[in-house]
Amino acid sequence: MWPGQAADALLALKTAVDTARAQAASGIDLDLLVEQTGLFRQAALVAVKDHGQQTSKTGRKLTALGRRMRDRIDDYLRFAVDLRSPFDNNTAERQIRMVKIRQKVSGSLRTLDGAQQFALIRSYLATATAHGRNIMHTLTELAAGRPWLPAAVATT
Repeated sequence: MWPGQAADALLALKTAVDTARAQAASGIDLDLLVEQTGLFRQAALVAVKDHGQQTSKTGRKLTALGRRMRDRIDDYLRFAVDLRSPFDNNTAERQIRMVKIRQKVSGSLRTLDGAQQFALIRSYLATATAHGRNIMHTLTELAAGRPWLPAAVATT
């Protein structure tokens, strides 16, 4: 029961965040945030209580998950408070996936220098793509000695 409650709370918050982003709002409804945060916290507490005395491998893992949810609730729900934060880490996983594919195809990244160059190129292209740049145009400009650089972001 507690896993479903935690998942439902996360999905309700994700829906509210998606709606707020679509409407260019600065945040989600505070009452909804408080309610769903409470449900998520309650699910974490139930997980620790229900599985805390279990000695099986699964019981220990569920207890650890419940404790992480309880102790790191701000990290789990950051996407609901800061609309710039993503709901999941799929973007980061996609970036790592290319490195793993490169290792499979070539057998390995043979030298540290080669691995660093590969990472630099992938990072450059990922940043350009995130800024809506055409990859081929960006690479052509780079090869011509006119590298594209993202605009500097002012920090406060």
